[in-house]
Amino acid sequence: MSVVEAAAWVCVRERRVLVVRAIGSDAFYLPGGKPEPGESDAEAAAREVSEEVGLHVDPATLRHFATIDAPAHNRPPGTRVRLVCFLGEGPGGAPKAANEIAEIGWFTSADAGRCAPAIRIVLDELVGADLID
Repeated sequence: MSVVEAAAWVCVRERRVLVVRAIGSDAFYLPGGKPEPGESDAEAAAREVSEEVGLHVDPATLRHFATIDAPAHNRPPGTRVRLVCFLGEGPGGAPKAANEIAEIGWFTSADAGRCAPAIRIVLDELVGADLID
C-alpha cells in the first residue's frame, strides 16, 4: 500500500471552509499539497496556499487541526492519503484560482459529496468543532 503525504490549510470564514478543485479533477480539496524535501508540513501548506490561491500564510502562525488518513482520490486502488491539516489566520482578501486550480469554493458539510474522501472527514471534524455548518 502506498501513502501520499500531504499538508493543507483549513481556512474558515463565515462558517464555510475554502476548497479548491484542480484542473481535470472531479473533487474538491483543501488548498495544500506534498512537502518538498526539507520542508515542514506547515511550510508546505503555506507554500501551496500561495501557489494555488495567491494568499500568503505565515507557517509560524499555523496550528495543527487534524491528521486525516483516508483513501486517496484519483490514485490507484489501495493508495491512501495522510493529510496534515492546519488552522491559522490568513490574510484578508479573496483567494483566486491559480496554477493548476480550476475553481475555488466555500463549502459547508452539505457539500461533502463534492469533496475527496479525506476532505469529507475534515468537514465532519469542522462540524464537530462547531466551525462550519
